[in-house]
Amino acid sequence: MHTRYTAHTQRLIDAVLNSPGETDATLRQAIETQSAQFSLRASQEGEQIPPAVAAYIKKVALYAYKTTDEDIEALRKAGYGEDAILEMTLSAALGAGMIRLERGLAALKGDADAAQKD
Repeated sequence: MHTRYTAHTQRLIDAVLNSPGETDATLRQAIETQSAQFSLRASQEGEQIPPAVAAYIKKVALYAYKTTDEDIEALRKAGYGEDAILEMTLSAALGAGMIRLERGLAALKGDADAAQKD
């Protein structure tokens, strides 16, 4: 994606995925990648994502408005703290949001192939 906001977008990506945090950066990167793939309707599960996290990530990527306190409680029971849950949620939202942004911009530019990848 090459727009006038490329530098800002990259700073956001780096801040969410690569900055120090409660969760390992490789986990956040895997979550972001898997979330983007869910948004493209890919069905495979991410190998690097713990099973306790996978269902939550899919829900955030596809149906964020359906997340509940029970989803968060399940992550807590799996041993994740508030900061880790926030980092994983942001990573999933970033992956889903960026792919939608890229597809939307492609549609505006008339790139039908990029906009209709399903």
